[in-house]
Amino acid sequence: MSALPEELWRRILEIGVQRRGVSYKDLCCLSISSRRLHRLCDEDFLWSHLLSSDFPPFFSPSSSSITSAHSSSCKYLYKLRYERDRDKKIAAHRRAVLRKESQVLERFMRLRDMETRLAEETNKMRATLAELSNLSNVRQASVALNVWQPEIIRGRQKQIVEQCVVPVESRFHVLHMELKLCKQQILGLEKAHMRNEGLLWWKKSCNQ
Repeated sequence: MSALPEELWRRILEIGVQRRGVSYKDLCCLSISSRRLHRLCDEDFLWSHLLSSDFPPFFSPSSSSITSAHSSSCKYLYKLRYERDRDKKIAAHRRAVLRKESQVLERFMRLRDMETRLAEETNKMRATLAELSNLSNVRQASVALNVWQPEIIRGRQKQIVEQCVVPVESRFHVLHMELKLCKQQILGLEKAHMRNEGLLWWKKSCNQ
């Protein structure tokens, strides 16, 4: 390596940079290997090529003239642009993470709301089942009044039946419909809950 002339090294580095076989990382690594390579890797024409290829919007003929007139080297300008670009990427990543966290929180709140509604529908279904069971007993008692019940028991059953403000058959039908609706609501909530739990897990895994 030491036997190669500087012009040959310079040409090797130039071709590597032009063909994108040598990146800024490669130049930085080569520059710490020896004083000679450190001097060659710091030359402006190499960093000028990297600046124009890695950040095309930034580099133009006017900026080139400004660079030559300015004491700052192309390597320094590359470093400034790289840090600026890196900061933009970090800021964009943070915004994306914040959006994901907001979506996760929204999903979490939806899950809690669904769990509350699911508990309410379950309690409602249980109450409907209990009332339906009581009405079934009343209806059976009404049918038995005209069959075989003794007169004393029949009188008592009449009192129970007469205490129902709503006709037994009508209320029985309403409760059946209400029970069916509760079951549908619970089934829909359970499906939505499972779907939201899956999305919540996926968003958390993406954030990690």
